[in-house]
Amino acid sequence: MIQDDLVPQHRKLVSSYTLVDRIFRRVVVSGGLFSLVVLGLIGAFLLYRGFEIFSDFGFSFITGEVWNIGDPMDTSTAVLGIGAMLMGSVITSVIAIVIAVPCAIAVALFIEYYSPRKLRLILTAVLDLVAAIPSVIFGIWGYAVLLPIIEDWSVPLERWLDFIPIFSVPSGIFGRSPFLAGVLLALMVIPIVTSVAREVYSQAPRDLIDASYALGGTRWGAIRNVVIPFGRSGLVGGAMLGLGRALGETVAVYLTLNLVFDINFRILGSAGGNVASLIATKFGEATEYELKALMAAGLVLFLVTLMVNFMASIVVNRSRKII
Repeated sequence: MIQDDLVPQHRKLVSSYTLVDRIFRRVVVSGGLFSLVVLGLIGAFLLYRGFEIFSDFGFSFITGEVWNIGDPMDTSTAVLGIGAMLMGSVITSVIAIVIAVPCAIAVALFIEYYSPRKLRLILTAVLDLVAAIPSVIFGIWGYAVLLPIIEDWSVPLERWLDFIPIFSVPSGIFGRSPFLAGVLLALMVIPIVTSVAREVYSQAPRDLIDASYALGGTRWGAIRNVVIPFGRSGLVGGAMLGLGRALGETVAVYLTLNLVFDINFRILGSAGGNVASLIATKFGEATEYELKALMAAGLVLFLVTLMVNFMASIVVNRSRKII
Protein backbone atom coordinates (compact mmCIF):
# COMPACT_ATOMS: atom_id res chain seq x y z
CA MET A 1 0.00 0.00 0.00
CA ILE A 2 2.81 2.37 0.92
CA GLN A 3 4.64 1.37 -2.25
CA ASP A 4 1.59 2.27 -4.35
CA ASP A 5 1.44 5.69 -2.73
CA LEU A 6 5.05 6.36 -3.69
CA VAL A 7 4.43 5.75 -7.36
CA PRO A 8 4.08 9.15 -9.12
CA GLN A 9 0.83 9.76 -10.87
CA HIS A 10 1.03 10.19 -14.63
CA ARG A 11 0.07 13.63 -15.94
CA LYS A 12 -2.87 13.74 -18.26
CA LEU A 13 -2.07 14.94 -21.77
CA VAL A 14 -4.53 17.59 -22.83
CA SER A 15 -4.92 17.82 -26.59
CA SER A 16 -7.52 20.61 -26.60
CA TYR A 17 -6.82 24.31 -26.03
CA THR A 18 -7.29 25.64 -22.52
CA LEU A 19 -9.30 28.79 -21.83
CA VAL A 20 -6.13 30.88 -21.59
CA ASP A 21 -4.86 29.48 -24.90
CA ARG A 22 -8.14 30.29 -26.62
CA ILE A 23 -8.21 33.83 -25.25
CA PHE A 24 -4.58 34.45 -26.27
CA ARG A 25 -5.18 33.01 -29.73
CA ARG A 26 -8.23 35.22 -30.29
CA VAL A 27 -6.40 38.34 -29.07
CA VAL A 28 -3.45 37.68 -31.41
CA VAL A 29 -5.67 36.89 -34.39
CA SER A 30 -7.81 39.96 -33.70
CA GLY A 31 -4.70 42.15 -33.53
CA GLY A 32 -3.45 40.81 -36.85
CA LEU A 33 -6.83 41.24 -38.53
CA PHE A 34 -7.14 44.76 -37.11
CA SER A 35 -3.76 45.68 -38.63
CA LEU A 36 -4.86 44.35 -42.01
CA VAL A 37 -8.14 46.26 -41.77
CA VAL A 38 -6.28 49.50 -40.95
CA LEU A 39 -3.94 49.01 -43.91
CA GLY A 40 -6.89 48.30 -46.16
CA LEU A 41 -8.73 51.40 -44.97
CA ILE A 42 -5.64 53.56 -45.53
CA GLY A 43 -5.27 52.24 -49.07
CA ALA A 44 -9.00 52.65 -49.76
CA PHE A 45 -8.97 56.24 -48.46
CA LEU A 46 -5.96 57.19 -50.60
CA LEU A 47 -7.53 55.54 -53.64
CA TYR A 48 -10.82 57.32 -53.04
CA ARG A 49 -9.15 60.73 -52.74
CA GLY A 50 -6.72 60.20 -55.62
CA PHE A 51 -8.95 58.33 -58.07
CA GLU A 52 -9.73 61.48 -60.06
CA ILE A 53 -6.00 62.04 -60.67
CA PHE A 54 -5.50 58.53 -62.00
CA SER A 55 -8.59 58.99 -64.14
CA ASP A 56 -7.30 62.29 -65.58
CA PHE A 57 -3.63 61.40 -66.11
CA GLY A 58 -3.50 57.61 -66.13
CA PHE A 59 -0.08 56.00 -66.07
CA SER A 60 1.58 59.29 -67.02
CA PHE A 61 1.04 60.44 -63.44
CA ILE A 62 3.62 57.84 -62.37
CA THR A 63 6.06 58.44 -65.23
CA GLY A 64 5.70 62.22 -65.69
CA GLU A 65 8.49 64.56 -64.60
CA VAL A 66 6.54 67.83 -64.33
CA TRP A 67 4.49 69.10 -61.40
CA ASN A 68 2.56 72.18 -62.50
CA ILE A 69 -0.84 72.83 -61.00
CA GLY A 70 -1.61 75.48 -63.64
CA ASP A 71 -4.66 77.67 -63.14
CA PRO A 72 -6.24 76.80 -59.78
CA MET A 73 -9.67 77.59 -61.24
CA ASP A 74 -9.15 75.33 -64.29
CA THR A 75 -7.90 71.82 -63.52
CA SER A 76 -7.49 71.03 -67.22
CA THR A 77 -4.34 73.20 -67.27
CA ALA A 78 -2.60 71.07 -64.65
CA VAL A 79 0.32 68.82 -65.58
CA LEU A 80 1.15 66.48 -62.73
CA GLY A 81 3.62 63.60 -62.56
CA ILE A 82 5.73 62.00 -59.84
CA GLY A 83 8.22 60.17 -62.05
CA ALA A 84 11.13 62.40 -61.03
CA MET A 85 10.27 62.14 -57.33
CA LEU A 86 9.75 58.38 -57.58
CA MET A 87 13.16 58.02 -59.20
CA GLY A 88 14.60 60.28 -56.48
CA SER A 89 13.18 57.92 -53.85
CA VAL A 90 14.89 55.00 -55.58
CA ILE A 91 18.23 56.84 -55.93
CA THR A 92 18.46 57.95 -52.29
CA SER A 93 17.30 54.52 -51.06
CA VAL A 94 19.85 52.67 -53.20
CA ILE A 95 22.63 54.96 -51.92
CA ALA A 96 21.49 54.20 -48.37
CA ILE A 97 21.46 50.43 -48.94
CA VAL A 98 24.86 50.44 -50.66
CA ILE A 99 26.36 52.18 -47.62
CA ALA A 100 24.30 50.46 -44.92
CA VAL A 101 24.60 46.78 -45.90
CA PRO A 102 28.43 46.45 -45.66
CA CYS A 103 28.42 48.42 -42.39
CA ALA A 104 25.60 46.28 -41.00
CA ILE A 105 27.41 43.05 -41.95
CA ALA A 106 30.60 44.23 -40.24
CA VAL A 107 28.74 45.31 -37.10
CA ALA A 108 26.71 42.09 -36.91
CA LEU A 109 29.78 39.87 -37.34
CA PHE A 110 31.74 41.86 -34.75
CA ILE A 111 28.92 41.65 -32.20
CA GLU A 112 28.35 37.93 -32.70
CA TYR A 113 31.88 36.57 -33.13
CA TYR A 114 34.43 39.08 -31.89
CA SER A 115 33.09 41.30 -29.11
CA PRO A 116 33.15 40.31 -25.42
CA ARG A 117 29.82 39.58 -23.77
CA LYS A 118 29.54 42.92 -21.92
CA LEU A 119 30.46 44.90 -25.02
CA ARG A 120 27.95 42.86 -27.01
CA LEU A 121 25.16 43.85 -24.63
CA ILE A 122 26.17 47.51 -24.82
CA LEU A 123 26.35 47.55 -28.62
CA THR A 124 23.00 45.78 -28.92
CA ALA A 125 21.38 48.32 -26.60
CA VAL A 126 22.92 51.20 -28.56
CA LEU A 127 21.61 49.83 -31.86
CA ASP A 128 18.13 49.44 -30.39
CA LEU A 129 18.24 53.04 -29.16
CA VAL A 130 19.41 54.34 -32.55
CA ALA A 131 16.56 52.47 -34.26
CA ALA A 132 14.08 54.22 -31.93
CA ILE A 133 15.33 57.77 -32.60
CA PRO A 134 12.62 59.81 -34.42
CA SER A 135 13.40 60.71 -38.01
CA VAL A 136 13.00 64.43 -37.29
CA ILE A 137 15.98 64.21 -34.91
CA PHE A 138 18.01 62.54 -37.65
CA GLY A 139 16.93 65.24 -40.08
CA ILE A 140 17.91 68.13 -37.81
CA TRP A 141 21.23 66.48 -36.99
CA GLY A 142 21.86 65.80 -40.67
CA TYR A 143 21.14 69.40 -41.63
CA ALA A 144 23.17 70.96 -38.79
CA VAL A 145 26.10 68.54 -38.47
CA LEU A 146 26.30 66.17 -41.43
CA LEU A 147 25.62 68.73 -44.18
CA PRO A 148 28.92 70.68 -43.77
CA ILE A 149 30.89 67.43 -43.56
CA ILE A 150 29.34 65.97 -46.72
CA GLU A 151 29.79 69.28 -48.52
CA ASP A 152 33.52 69.19 -47.72
CA TRP A 153 33.75 65.58 -48.89
CA SER A 154 31.84 66.24 -52.11
CA VAL A 155 34.43 68.62 -53.54
CA PRO A 156 37.37 66.14 -53.58
CA LEU A 157 35.06 63.29 -54.59
CA GLU A 158 33.91 65.28 -57.60
CA ARG A 159 37.50 66.25 -58.44
CA TRP A 160 38.84 62.68 -58.29
CA LEU A 161 35.82 60.80 -59.67
CA ASP A 162 34.34 63.23 -62.17
CA PHE A 163 35.08 60.77 -64.99
CA ILE A 164 32.19 58.73 -63.54
CA PRO A 165 28.95 60.48 -64.60
CA ILE A 166 27.15 60.10 -61.26
CA PHE A 167 29.96 61.96 -59.45
CA SER A 168 30.26 64.76 -62.00
CA VAL A 169 28.70 68.09 -61.00
CA PRO A 170 28.99 70.66 -63.85
CA SER A 171 27.17 73.33 -61.84
CA GLY A 172 29.69 73.10 -59.02
CA ILE A 173 26.86 73.45 -56.46
CA PHE A 174 27.11 70.94 -53.62
CA GLY A 175 25.35 70.63 -50.29
CA ARG A 176 21.81 69.28 -49.97
CA SER A 177 22.34 66.43 -52.39
CA PRO A 178 21.06 62.87 -52.86
CA PHE A 179 24.40 61.69 -51.46
CA LEU A 180 23.76 63.55 -48.19
CA ALA A 181 20.22 62.15 -47.98
CA GLY A 182 21.52 58.65 -48.76
CA VAL A 183 24.17 58.80 -46.05
CA LEU A 184 21.60 59.98 -43.52
CA LEU A 185 19.17 57.25 -44.55
CA ALA A 186 21.99 54.70 -44.25
CA LEU A 187 22.50 55.68 -40.61
CA MET A 188 18.80 55.14 -40.03
CA VAL A 189 18.74 51.80 -41.86
CA ILE A 190 21.87 50.22 -40.33
CA PRO A 191 20.16 49.13 -37.07
CA ILE A 192 17.39 47.36 -39.02
CA VAL A 193 19.74 45.43 -41.31
CA THR A 194 22.10 44.69 -38.41
CA SER A 195 19.37 43.16 -36.25
CA VAL A 196 18.29 40.81 -39.04
CA ALA A 197 21.89 39.91 -39.89
CA ARG A 198 22.69 39.19 -36.23
CA GLU A 199 19.68 36.90 -35.92
CA VAL A 200 20.69 34.93 -39.01
CA TYR A 201 24.43 34.80 -38.28
CA SER A 202 23.86 33.67 -34.68
CA GLN A 203 22.12 30.52 -35.98
CA ALA A 204 24.95 29.40 -38.25
CA PRO A 205 25.64 25.64 -37.75
CA ARG A 206 28.10 25.33 -34.90
CA ASP A 207 29.35 21.93 -36.09
CA LEU A 208 30.44 23.41 -39.43
CA ILE A 209 32.26 26.24 -37.65
CA ASP A 210 34.02 23.73 -35.36
CA ALA A 211 34.91 21.61 -38.38
CA SER A 212 36.51 24.65 -39.99
CA TYR A 213 38.59 25.19 -36.84
CA ALA A 214 39.51 21.50 -36.75
CA LEU A 215 40.89 21.74 -40.28
CA GLY A 216 43.19 24.55 -39.21
CA GLY A 217 41.01 27.42 -40.32
CA THR A 218 41.01 30.80 -38.65
CA ARG A 219 38.03 32.60 -37.18
CA TRP A 220 37.76 34.79 -40.25
CA GLY A 221 38.03 31.69 -42.45
CA ALA A 222 35.08 30.12 -40.62
CA ILE A 223 33.07 33.32 -40.96
CA ARG A 224 33.89 33.68 -44.65
CA ASN A 225 33.26 30.03 -45.58
CA VAL A 226 30.40 29.13 -43.22
CA VAL A 227 28.65 32.06 -41.57
CA ILE A 228 28.37 34.52 -44.47
CA PRO A 229 27.14 31.96 -47.07
CA PHE A 230 24.70 30.56 -44.51
CA GLY A 231 23.10 33.95 -43.83
CA ARG A 232 23.00 35.26 -47.39
CA SER A 233 19.24 34.91 -47.91
CA GLY A 234 18.42 36.40 -44.51
CA LEU A 235 20.71 39.33 -45.23
CA VAL A 236 18.87 39.97 -48.50
CA GLY A 237 15.63 40.10 -46.55
CA GLY A 238 17.13 42.51 -44.03
CA ALA A 239 18.39 44.75 -46.82
CA MET A 240 14.92 44.80 -48.35
CA LEU A 241 13.39 45.76 -45.01
CA GLY A 242 15.88 48.61 -44.81
CA LEU A 243 14.98 49.57 -48.36
CA GLY A 244 11.32 49.78 -47.38
CA ARG A 245 12.21 52.09 -44.48
CA ALA A 246 14.34 54.30 -46.73
CA LEU A 247 11.68 54.55 -49.46
CA GLY A 248 9.07 55.87 -47.06
CA GLU A 249 11.25 58.32 -45.12
CA THR A 250 9.93 61.87 -45.12
CA VAL A 251 11.31 64.39 -42.65
CA ALA A 252 14.98 63.44 -42.86
CA VAL A 253 14.98 63.71 -46.67
CA TYR A 254 12.87 66.87 -46.58
CA LEU A 255 15.45 68.62 -44.39
CA THR A 256 18.54 67.46 -46.27
CA LEU A 257 17.60 67.51 -49.95
CA ASN A 258 16.59 70.36 -52.26
CA LEU A 259 13.27 69.61 -53.93
CA VAL A 260 13.83 69.92 -57.71
CA PHE A 261 11.51 68.26 -60.25
CA ASP A 262 14.20 66.64 -62.34
CA ILE A 263 15.69 63.17 -62.43
CA ASN A 264 19.12 63.80 -60.95
CA PHE A 265 21.59 60.95 -61.36
CA ARG A 266 24.46 63.24 -60.27
CA ILE A 267 24.33 62.28 -56.61
CA LEU A 268 26.68 65.06 -55.43
CA GLY A 269 24.66 67.84 -57.04
CA SER A 270 22.30 69.94 -54.92
CA ALA A 271 19.03 68.81 -56.51
CA GLY A 272 16.58 65.96 -56.16
CA GLY A 273 13.72 64.87 -53.96
CA ASN A 274 11.48 61.94 -53.19
CA VAL A 275 7.76 61.28 -53.07
CA ALA A 276 7.47 61.68 -49.31
CA SER A 277 9.25 65.04 -49.28
CA LEU A 278 7.05 66.18 -52.19
CA ILE A 279 3.96 65.48 -50.11
CA ALA A 280 5.43 67.23 -47.06
CA THR A 281 6.42 70.29 -49.11
CA LYS A 282 3.18 70.78 -51.03
CA PHE A 283 0.58 69.64 -48.52
CA GLY A 284 0.23 72.84 -46.51
CA GLU A 285 -0.49 75.13 -49.47
CA ALA A 286 -2.15 72.69 -51.88
CA THR A 287 -5.41 73.42 -53.66
CA GLU A 288 -8.19 70.85 -53.57
CA TYR A 289 -7.11 69.34 -56.88
CA GLU A 290 -3.44 69.31 -55.92
CA LEU A 291 -4.37 67.70 -52.62
CA LYS A 292 -5.96 64.85 -54.59
CA ALA A 293 -2.73 64.53 -56.56
CA LEU A 294 -0.75 64.31 -53.33
CA MET A 295 -3.11 61.60 -52.10
CA ALA A 296 -2.51 59.71 -55.35
CA ALA A 297 1.25 60.09 -54.87
CA GLY A 298 0.85 58.78 -51.33
CA LEU A 299 -1.02 55.76 -52.67
CA VAL A 300 1.80 54.97 -55.10
CA LEU A 301 4.39 55.25 -52.32
CA PHE A 302 2.16 53.18 -50.01
CA LEU A 303 1.89 50.35 -52.53
CA VAL A 304 5.59 50.37 -53.40
CA THR A 305 6.65 50.31 -49.74
CA LEU A 306 4.09 47.62 -48.91
CA MET A 307 5.31 45.47 -51.79
CA VAL A 308 8.97 45.82 -50.78
CA ASN A 309 8.22 44.98 -47.14
CA PHE A 310 6.07 42.02 -48.16
CA MET A 311 8.82 40.60 -50.34
CA ALA A 312 11.35 41.16 -47.55
CA SER A 313 9.15 39.28 -45.08
CA ILE A 314 8.89 36.35 -47.49
CA VAL A 315 12.67 36.20 -47.89
CA VAL A 316 13.31 36.44 -44.13
CA ASN A 317 10.69 33.79 -43.28
CA ARG A 318 12.08 31.45 -45.93
CA SER A 319 15.59 31.83 -44.50
CA ARG A 320 14.25 31.00 -41.01
CA LYS A 321 12.57 27.86 -42.34
CA ILE A 322 15.85 26.79 -43.91
CA ILE A 323 17.55 27.35 -40.53
